[in-house]
Amino acid sequence: MQQIATLLFWVSASALLYTYLVYPLLMWLLARGKRFRHAQYAPDDPDLPVISVLMAAHNEERVIGEKLYSLTQQEYPRDKLRIYVGSDGSTDRTNDLVAHAFDIHFPLQHAHFSLFRERRGKPPVINDLASLAKADFERLYNGSSAPQHLFVLTDASVMLEPQTLYRLARHFKDERIGAVDAHLRSKGVRQHGISRSEQQYLSAEVRLKHWESLAWGQMMGPFGGCYALRADLFERIPPRSLVDDFWLVFRALERGYWAINDLEAVCYEVATHRMADEYRRKKRIAAGSFQNLSRFWRWVTPPLTRLGFGFFSHKVLRWFGGFWLALMFLSAGYLAFFSPSYRWVFVGMLTATALSFGWYFLQNRLSLRPNRPLQNTAYFLAMNAALIDGFFKWVRGIRDNTWQRTNRE
Repeated sequence: MQQIATLLFWVSASALLYTYLVYPLLMWLLARGKRFRHAQYAPDDPDLPVISVLMAAHNEERVIGEKLYSLTQQEYPRDKLRIYVGSDGSTDRTNDLVAHAFDIHFPLQHAHFSLFRERRGKPPVINDLASLAKADFERLYNGSSAPQHLFVLTDASVMLEPQTLYRLARHFKDERIGAVDAHLRSKGVRQHGISRSEQQYLSAEVRLKHWESLAWGQMMGPFGGCYALRADLFERIPPRSLVDDFWLVFRALERGYWAINDLEAVCYEVATHRMADEYRRKKRIAAGSFQNLSRFWRWVTPPLTRLGFGFFSHKVLRWFGGFWLALMFLSAGYLAFFSPSYRWVFVGMLTATALSFGWYFLQNRLSLRPNRPLQNTAYFLAMNAALIDGFFKWVRGIRDNTWQRTNRE
């Protein structure tokens, strides 16, 4: 039994070390000194693709005006930009604000607002918007000389820099490119709460996705806040999907296309400050991740391919991160009865957990100075606990894919 516990401890520790340190280091080594060398559109290229921006919105009155304004500021040919917004059963002022913004800023033929009274969730709305955008494109460009058609899928809470759409679209001159992810940054980061820890994790993930792009053109999923996809690669998102962005991009990878991240295509989202808000969001993402794992499981079974290697190393091992941590705690606790070394390991793990969460919950109430290591530890442990919670949410069955707007102050 001691041998089994020892094996479980070191396998779990190795899995976490590999996915968070070894694999990123490997990608950095493979990407070092490389840059994108494929063909790209110039800003004034007459063959720039037509972009259809697809956006589902539910009760986004706090951000929808700013988001639509950021789209009006895009340095992209206006005759090649279409905006499709679908209101998913909004009950606040979202519908009025969208209609007002469209009246002011967008010609009727370039903006389409679909009002869905019934709350269905993001994927059905995106499916309907994609069908509408494809039909409009075919009606306008019915012929062999039609330009490329791209979908840019974006969230209402994500604000774009003026050149973001161009920097996403420029890569599609190379026929191997199937999807391009933007560089998502956090704004409004505070010293207290979890926003700084989330920002650090987000920055690390952006770098890793960019290294994967340079190393072999196989970025393991976009962030989802803003990314471009060839319109002819769009497939209807399956019912009750929770993480549709990963599903769409991985389907493109399965078909042999590249998926990359462009660090110059910058967009912003206000940071989450409360752990409870981020925990709820991570739990939902985790349930959707295991949902996708059940769909793409064959890629981590023999024979292992390069796509399967990246999927296993970057995603699958991390999705089970909460279980690796739980096994480390349980096995170290068991071994502590037999070995002084593991006793100290177990005490250290318990102490780090107690100190990090204690500091997090007391720092605001007692005006304690922020402690970055303890904040990061609390964030890491909480988000991995959300992975376990999300796993059991998936096991119990995902009955709907509606979402609650994350509180971003």
